[in-house]
Amino acid sequence: MLEAHPYSAFLFFQETSKMPKLKTKSGAKKRFKLTGTGKVRGQQAGKQHGMIKRTNKFIRNARGTTILSSQDQKIVKRFLPYA
Repeated sequence: MLEAHPYSAFLFFQETSKMPKLKTKSGAKKRFKLTGTGKVRGQQAGKQHGMIKRTNKFIRNARGTTILSSQDQKIVKRFLPYA
């Protein structure tokens, strides 16, 4: 007859009591990246449409990416739990 391992109940409990993994929001992972220091980088706002009414200075300054404000970073980091 097989002898039960003294920690078998404990090992079984360990396997079943793990917290579930969090899912990353797919929209957030497409739009935001984390920098090496943990800040959130995203595209400049206001450049999707309506460029005719924007000034040339606005269009020039809105090129590339920017670091999000600290309030926005708190929201986005909840959508990127393992980033």
